[in-house]
Amino acid sequence: MAVETDVLDELRRLRTRIPRLTGSLAATVDGLVLAHDAPDTEPEGLAALTAAALGVAHRMTDAAARGDFRELLVRGSGGYVATYAAGATAVLTLLAEDRVNVGRLHLEGRRSGARIADLVATHVEPGTGRHADRPAPAEHLAAAPTVTARPIGTLPVRTPQRPTHQPRPQTGI
Repeated sequence: MAVETDVLDELRRLRTRIPRLTGSLAATVDGLVLAHDAPDTEPEGLAALTAAALGVAHRMTDAAARGDFRELLVRGSGGYVATYAAGATAVLTLLAEDRVNVGRLHLEGRRSGARIADLVATHVEPGTGRHADRPAPAEHLAAAPTVTARPIGTLPVRTPQRPTHQPRPQTGI
């Protein structure tokens, strides 16, 4: 059975365990949809926004020295958007009505995030992706950028530098 089918089954079971849950989405940390059960929602757009929010959440936990990212909760006038880590490569986003039991949402969201992490880890291993049977073209290997040792989901930090030239003095002002 494919990982998408197993993850979708978990998302559907999650909907039965949380009253007032209106949708759920499992995605990679890069914003690619693994599975979704979110009617009236564009899953690709939600996955992309989840990846963006995840990057900010990682930066915020680092800047505040609060450890590794675990979850993010956003409350709007119409309800909640909750995002939970699902291992190092996946994330779970839940959409809920305003009157949802937030404690129950967290409890079940954390449990499902752990289950999805296990499903993804057992089905997806290095070198087993969609194109694993095809060798990479030589020009892609030669042009491959060097990989930095930063964790998944973090953004590079740019350090300001002094200008290499001196500004010209202004005359006639």
